[in-house]
Amino acid sequence: MSPVWWPEPAAGELVWCHFPDNIHPRPKPRPALVLAVFDDDEPEFHIQVAYGTSQRTTVLYQGEFAILKSKHPAAYQAAGLSYDTKFDLNNTLVLPYNTVWFSVPPAAPHGQNPKLGTLHPSLVPAVQAAYRATKA
Repeated sequence: MSPVWWPEPAAGELVWCHFPDNIHPRPKPRPALVLAVFDDDEPEFHIQVAYGTSQRTTVLYQGEFAILKSKHPAAYQAAGLSYDTKFDLNNTLVLPYNTVWFSVPPAAPHGQNPKLGTLHPSLVPAVQAAYRATKA
């Protein structure tokens, strides 16, 4: 069966991603942050995403930032997360935005598409600092 392509996302959205281990999608989806959208082959979009994990969110390494419910309640709510999550800007990939790599999250907060939520503007400085740290 051919993959179904999702409608174009926007940079700054959080999506439900089967972030790959080597080259195969992982069965367990996780949050990913959309960093860039490549629409050269519209409607078959490719997107650059940053890896998200709910593990060890209180320990941040160079190139990481976290969305924590206790520290950023508005940002946490806007992101549509279920757990404190950190994102690693050192671990990014460009993936086809289709049903092989992305799926509808539980409760489908934005309808039948992979969107979880949106990055809150208050976190932009943290993302910029994490990005700069990847270049250091």
